[in-house]
Amino acid sequence: MKPVIVITTVGADFDPRPLARELVDARLAACVNIIPGVESIYRWEGTIAEEGEKLLLIKTTDERVDELQKQLLARHPYDVPEFVVITPDEVRGAWREWLIASVS
Repeated sequence: MKPVIVITTVGADFDPRPLARELVDARLAACVNIIPGVESIYRWEGTIAEEGEKLLLIKTTDERVDELQKQLLARHPYDVPEFVVITPDEVRGAWREWLIASVS
């Protein structure tokens, strides 16, 4: 099992805590960091939009990514949710063992 980080964003008015709890409870994520106050500027439907968002950093393993994606996208408030998987070069020590145990 290899630790990975999944990134997604939700609207500033969306409460991601119930979703984060569900992902952790289902052992699809060991931890979900919710970072408020993100400002995003992006192209959407032919215009440039600017919105406040919350960034979610989801810590899991490569073996759980497909099921995590399925569950996250089923509950995500966006029509086109961001789902970016980052594979760190190295994750060591007790934290790595905790992460793997948390999603097993």
